[in-house]
Amino acid sequence: MQVPKVVEIKRIEDESPTVKTFIFDWEIENETPGQFMMVWNFEDEKPMSLSLIDHVKNEIGISIRNVGIFTEQIHKLQKGDKLGLRGPYGRGFHIGGSKVLAVGGGIGMAPIVAYSEEATKKGIEVHIVSAASTRDELLFSNRINRSGAKLLTCTDDGTHGFCGYGTDLAEKSLSEEEYDMVVSCGPEIMMKKLFEMVEKYKISSQFSLERYMKCGMGLCGQCCVDDQGWRVCVEGPVFWQDELRMITEFGKYKRDSSGQKHKI
Repeated sequence: MQVPKVVEIKRIEDESPTVKTFIFDWEIENETPGQFMMVWNFEDEKPMSLSLIDHVKNEIGISIRNVGIFTEQIHKLQKGDKLGLRGPYGRGFHIGGSKVLAVGGGIGMAPIVAYSEEATKKGIEVHIVSAASTRDELLFSNRINRSGAKLLTCTDDGTHGFCGYGTDLAEKSLSEEEYDMVVSCGPEIMMKKLFEMVEKYKISSQFSLERYMKCGMGLCGQCCVDDQGWRVCVEGPVFWQDELRMITEFGKYKRDSSGQKHKI
């Protein structure tokens, strides 16, 4: 059984009023955008997506939104403080195709920015729909622009870019452009609507799901999905659309730590 590796925070980047990226030295091997790390604050442990995979500097980064006790404690840490990391775990995004539409909502942009940097290095044309509630919460715009991807922003309140939801802008892009792949990470209600769109347009697609995880290695079964029993931490978190058709709970409900269903 793997145990956390205690690592020093190399630097911290403020991404928005609620999101920080924590960067660590890490010997890069087969890390893939869409995979996640189990992050240990010496009291509790939570899964966090890789938002940075730098093969040249041998660095990884995790981006964390301050939403509760665990994340608030981590947001108080400074450069030089330490965290425990184990992983990476799970199945990441397959990087392929020639023209890709990537759709991210909120902190779901973390694996999307890592994907865009890797895909553009391989010569893939990437268009990114970055959705947030307001201008100040749009994430990773500078990194996306540097990668060469085309950035399409939208905000719920219209303070930047398209005024509306990420699915509205995605629908517009799908109707105007020809893509051979769609990838997405964000609120499941958003991805459910996007899933219905790609089914209509008959475009191959990948979606990163979020479920309650305890071990991250497929041992506890906490993150199993109905009806297939697939473990999101092992068979996912990235699923192809053909697989999503068989996950009956997708877009309908999730389970909490006790296994009780909660409507999405």
